[in-house]
Amino acid sequence: MSRTGIANLPLHTGKAPRWLFEKMVRLSEKIVELIILEQGVSEFLNKLSNPFWFQAFGCVLGFDWHSSGLTTTVCGALKVALSERSDLGIFIAGGKGKQALKTPEEIDQIADRFSLNGNFLKYTSRIVAKVDNVALQDGYTLYHHTIIFTKDNNWCVIQQGLNDKNSYARRYHWLKDKAKSFTIEPHAAICAAKKENLVLDLTAKESIKTQLAFVEFLNEDTFVIEKELKNIANLSMPRRHYILPQDLKNKRLTNNILKIAEQKPKDFEGLFGTKGVGEKTVRALSLVSELVYSSPASIKDPARFSFAHGGKDGHPFPVDKRLYEETIETLKDLINKAKIGNTEKTKAFNRLSKII
Repeated sequence: MSRTGIANLPLHTGKAPRWLFEKMVRLSEKIVELIILEQGVSEFLNKLSNPFWFQAFGCVLGFDWHSSGLTTTVCGALKVALSERSDLGIFIAGGKGKQALKTPEEIDQIADRFSLNGNFLKYTSRIVAKVDNVALQDGYTLYHHTIIFTKDNNWCVIQQGLNDKNSYARRYHWLKDKAKSFTIEPHAAICAAKKENLVLDLTAKESIKTQLAFVEFLNEDTFVIEKELKNIANLSMPRRHYILPQDLKNKRLTNNILKIAEQKPKDFEGLFGTKGVGEKTVRALSLVSELVYSSPASIKDPARFSFAHGGKDGHPFPVDKRLYEETIETLKDLINKAKIGNTEKTKAFNRLSKII
């Protein structure tokens, strides 16, 4: 599994008008069908996991290239488009806000219907969300989570977080089988226009010693853990303030760490998946790791594709409805021809590249 990239987008209000969203549903269905027909389901997931391809895809569908709403709207359109296309072998669960909380329930419904490994998919959904909310503390809180998966448990996750202070949203892309761990270098690239000054990244290779220190500390005797937590509150803080001294005097935090220690986690992923391990707990353990074990934790422009059909807000020009319809009809024709045979299929895709 792998987080394949991160994209930063300015926060925009509003939503896609109904007429545009309906067209996005129709067009996205045809594009997805064409990709799967020619290149397979795995390649489609691979494309979705690329933050630049996904951004370009949203622009072709007529959404604003630089808007945070592109993520939620495109995922929503895909979810509707593929809801009745089980023949394509790809399924989607999750969404924005409250819909994201229903992800496990939706996975169960799909898994029961098509005999999939629902428990594996639910664990994947939960641990990926927790990594980007807790193991990577970059100031962005997740409000959108979508998992796209296949019958053979291949998957990708697209989720987005919000930073209230800078009014930006950050999108995270994950893909199975590009890394061997959820917690060690799960991403292949970080594509960020804005750099955050204070980031705690426990998934970086530089943080492996910190991960090991977490587990070692939590496997100490209880009295040792209590003693160290009390000592930390009286020590000088490092230049990077992951947590304030007064935070460590919080009795609830100390009790929470002791409760986690009772379970004696075997590794960082096991610790990380434990109930009660949140941002504050992780920051406290990072400070313990740095001061006790001397293991500090690690601190192409897609806009051109918006010229395909225009943008929702009129940038670079209003959506051309006639052109949009022509594109959908042309894709239908391409799909029909692609099903005829390899020769016609190649010609069809050559024409498709010219259109886009």
